[in-house]
Amino acid sequence: QVSLVESGGELVQAGGSLRLSCAASGTIYSINAMGWYRQAPGKQRELVALISSGGSANYADSVKGRFTISRDNAKNTVYLQINSLKPEDKAVYYCNADISAPTVWGLQENNYWGQGTQVTVSS
Repeated sequence: QVSLVESGGELVQAGGSLRLSCAASGTIYSINAMGWYRQAPGKQRELVALISSGGSANYADSVKGRFTISRDNAKNTVYLQINSLKPEDKAVYYCNADISAPTVWGLQENNYWGQGTQVTVSS
C-alpha cells in the first residue's frame, strides 16, 4: 500500500523560511510527477509547484522566485523550500504524486495525496 506523508509545516514569522518534505512509502515501482498544492481557509485547493521525474519544475505565478521544489528519487521524497513567507501563504500544504506500483494485474499508476501539513504565517 502506497502512502505520502508530509512534514515541516509550522508557525513562522512573515519574511521567514520553511522547508516542507513529503516521503512516499510502500511497494513502489516508480514515481512520475510530484507536486505541492495548498488550500487556504475558504478557498479552493491550488497548485503551487510541480516537478517531473527528470527534475523539471513549474511554479504558480504567485510563488515564483520564492518557492523551490526539488526531489530526491533515491529517497522517494519531494521538498518545497519556501522563502520570504507572506501572510497569504498561510494554508494547508498537500503533497501529490503519480506512483506506479505492482498489483496482481501488473504495474498500475495511481495518483496519491498526502494528509496535509499546516503552514501559518504571523505578520
